[in-house]
Amino acid sequence: MERELAKVLCESIADVMIKNEKVVLVGADLIKTNGLKPIIEAFPERVVNVGVAEQNMAGIAAGMASYGMIPVINTFAAFASRRICDQVAISICYAGQNVKIIGTDPGITAELNGGTHMTFEDIGVLRSIPNITIVEAADSIELAQMIPAIIQHEGPVYLRMYRKATPFVHNEDYRFKLGKADLLRPGQDVTILCSGIMVSEAVEAGKQLEADGIDAEIINIHTIKPLDEETICASADKTGAIVTCENHNILGGFRSAVAEAITACKPVRIYPVGVNDIKGEVGVLDYLRTRFGLNAKSIVSAAKRAVAEK
Repeated sequence: MERELAKVLCESIADVMIKNEKVVLVGADLIKTNGLKPIIEAFPERVVNVGVAEQNMAGIAAGMASYGMIPVINTFAAFASRRICDQVAISICYAGQNVKIIGTDPGITAELNGGTHMTFEDIGVLRSIPNITIVEAADSIELAQMIPAIIQHEGPVYLRMYRKATPFVHNEDYRFKLGKADLLRPGQDVTILCSGIMVSEAVEAGKQLEADGIDAEIINIHTIKPLDEETICASADKTGAIVTCENHNILGGFRSAVAEAITACKPVRIYPVGVNDIKGEVGVLDYLRTRFGLNAKSIVSAAKRAVAEK
């Protein structure tokens, strides 16, 4: 089963806007594209569309936050990271403004928008900026709880998410906790750390590995900054092998963050599954998963190698 994340995003933002009159939506001509038209209709006086001017969008949001509002920026991940990087660094993070940035369709989920819109570097760029929290949604159940959590959190937050439907990896009993990783499957042989669209692929890989006699521990790292180092290090100590899975360049992003964490506690070799420092291209998601090796097949291969080379 699966549900479209854009619909859940709209419902969740509308819900927090009903409960908290300080929350406002700020966009740069992509509010409707991202499925948020109902919010414009429900809260016309609390939606600001600056047009195709993303830097102004970020600056305006920072100014609104300085007056006690809680602005939610919403645009494509390419524009929410590299296009407004200076404004995020100075106007939002340096100034300590309570702005929430939602970047849709990161990495290969940009699909037919092509290589210019594929952010394989957004985590790497933004996690190096002090005073920002970075999260990534794996499914609609997680996203529905993530939105109110980041609104409640005091300080800048960057959320990256796919707009379309993704398979459920959680059930209705799931409870999201900012900063705390989720153990999806306990195991003894290898640790698979994943986030976003790679979580469902990791779950599928775990099933295939089990059939081959490999007991994989699967952990959803929804909060990429600050990283749940305690959970990661404990798992690394137990299994002695790590596979990282990310819809991002393997340089500077999730894999790099994990490497920084485990070198301080339990040095373990990391086998990355991610974009191998190459540019994006046009394609549908299934093609791009195969093209860049962001699928269960690649995770299984990396996990088997990790176990064999321990």
